[in-house]
Amino acid sequence: MGKKVAVPAFLSQEGKDYLTSHGMKLVEIPDMRAETIAAQAADVDGIVEMVDPFPNEMADKMPNLKIIARHGVGYDNVDQDYFGKRGIWVTITPHANASTVAETTLAAMLDLSKNYTTVVNKMAAGDWAYAGAHKGVDLAGKTLGIMGYGRIGRMVAKKASALDMKVIAYDPFAKGDDYAEIVDRDDLIKNSDFITLHMLVTPETTHGFGEREFKMMKKIAYLINFGRAALVDQDAERAALNNGDIAGAAVDVYDDEPLPDDDSWRSTKNVLLTPHIASNTKECMARMATDAASECVRVLNGEDPQWPVNKLN
Repeated sequence: MGKKVAVPAFLSQEGKDYLTSHGMKLVEIPDMRAETIAAQAADVDGIVEMVDPFPNEMADKMPNLKIIARHGVGYDNVDQDYFGKRGIWVTITPHANASTVAETTLAAMLDLSKNYTTVVNKMAAGDWAYAGAHKGVDLAGKTLGIMGYGRIGRMVAKKASALDMKVIAYDPFAKGDDYAEIVDRDDLIKNSDFITLHMLVTPETTHGFGEREFKMMKKIAYLINFGRAALVDQDAERAALNNGDIAGAAVDVYDDEPLPDDDSWRSTKNVLLTPHIASNTKECMARMATDAASECVRVLNGEDPQWPVNKLN
C-alpha cells in the first residue's frame, strides 16, 4: 500500500497528480487547522502544510509523520528544530514563488505611486474630479529600498531596474550586485521613497519595523509588506498611516488572518489591503504544490529532501 500524504483539498491539481503518479495515497482535508488535521489525517506519513500554525503536539498526534512539506518559503508556523528532534523533516519550496512575489510587489508599488485603486473606485462611484486633486508620483528617479536581499529581494531589484529607480538593499548576509547597492539599515529607511520587506522572521526581525522606523522614514515614503506580518509592528504602522507620518502602505499579510470584518486595518488611511495574494497565480501555485509534493515523495521513498530547513537528530 502506498504511503499516505495529507493535502488541503484546494491544493493545485498538479501537486495532487504528482503525488498519485508516484504511488502516494491522498488524504484531502477541507482546511489546515490543527484540529482538522488531527481528526482527519492522524495516520498520514507526510503532509503538505500551508500557513496555519502547526503545533508541536502534532508530533504525538501523528505517529507516522515523516515530513512536513511547506507550500512556500516561510516556515515560521512550524518549529522546525522540534520536529527535527522527533525525526520529522520540514521542507520549503524556495524556487517556486520568487518571480511571482516580485511581480506582485512591483504591482503594489505601481498602484501606490499612481493612486490607481483609489482612483478606479472613485471613478466607479461617479467622482471624475478626484484624480485631478490627488496626483500620483513618478517612480523614475525615486529610491527603492529592499530589506532582505535573498531570492525574492534580488528578483524585485532585477525587475525594478527597468523603472529607472535607484535601488538599495539591506541584508547583513548579502552582497551587492548589478541591480542594488548594499547599505546600512538606517540609511535605507531614511533615504528610500519606497521600502519593501522580504526578510525571514527571526527573533531579531520580529516586529523589527516599528515606531522608530516609521518616524525615520520620509513623510512621502511608502512601505510594502508582501513578506510576513510579524516583520512589522502593525499597531505602529496603522498609527503612522493615520497620523500622516508616511504617505502610504501596501499590506498583504496580517497578524490575524483572514482579516476580520471589524479589524482596524479596514478603517486605516492611505493603505492598499490585499488578502495574502503575493504568490497567487496559477503558475506559482502549481510550482509550489509540485515542489512540496516532490519533497514528500523523496522522503517517503527513503531519500533526503532537497530543501530542508532542519536536521534530524
